[in-house]
Amino acid sequence: MISKSAIIGKHCKLGKNVRIGNFTTIEDDVVIGDNTIIENNVSVLNGARIGDHCHIHSGAVLSGIPQDLKYKGEYTTLEIGDWNMIRESVTINKGTNSKKVTKVGNNNLIMANAHIGHDCEIGNHCIIGFGAGIAGEVIVNDFVNISGLTGIHQFSRIGENCMVGGLSKVVKDIPPYIIVARDPLSFAGINVVGLERRGFEQAKLNELKEIYRIIFQQKRNTSHAIDFIENNFKQTIERDKIISFIRQSPRGIIKGNNETSIFVPNTKVI
Repeated sequence: MISKSAIIGKHCKLGKNVRIGNFTTIEDDVVIGDNTIIENNVSVLNGARIGDHCHIHSGAVLSGIPQDLKYKGEYTTLEIGDWNMIRESVTINKGTNSKKVTKVGNNNLIMANAHIGHDCEIGNHCIIGFGAGIAGEVIVNDFVNISGLTGIHQFSRIGENCMVGGLSKVVKDIPPYIIVARDPLSFAGINVVGLERRGFEQAKLNELKEIYRIIFQQKRNTSHAIDFIENNFKQTIERDKIISFIRQSPRGIIKGNNETSIFVPNTKVI
């Protein structure tokens, strides 16, 4: 199950039933879990920790040195969880002294040519589209769909259950449960399709629509909108996640769009 042309470090730790393709390099300080497949011409470099049942496709480079001038060769790692699909020519850098580690959770699909920078935290069940570029220290929460050729500025945060339209430029934080699109990037509605797939009922969708109508479509500044929601909406998990996300946003959140109709079901990105 290991090609004769592969270069395998003497001290790396390979789990059961690991498959390694032609001309792949696995360095010494690497741990790979059970039943993981690593295809041809992959480079898994020192500091990589890869879980079970992952599939790494040709040309990927994992745990490369951070593309950050503050990195001075300190020991850092890349941690990748279980059941991840990492497609052709993906690059994921390990951490710097800032956080010491880059993290990718479980059950993610990272499409070809995408890049994940140093010290990022990618959650679970995310899709990162073709050619997407994620700069250093970005946080992407669970069930996020980032469409192809999107660029995400360093230190940005994307809340859970979001959909980011293709060719987007993300320079502000994106709160949970919404779709963002257009140029400049702005609110384009509730992520109705994604939320319905996750079991959100209509009453919950209506609650989220009303919350975001107040945040993005009324003439209030963000702080006043959040105070109004906290004082006038029943406390729910989703309400509190939105309030907490926005209040803890050092960069500020993306803008609204007065042309958006968030009451139309099955909102889609054009």
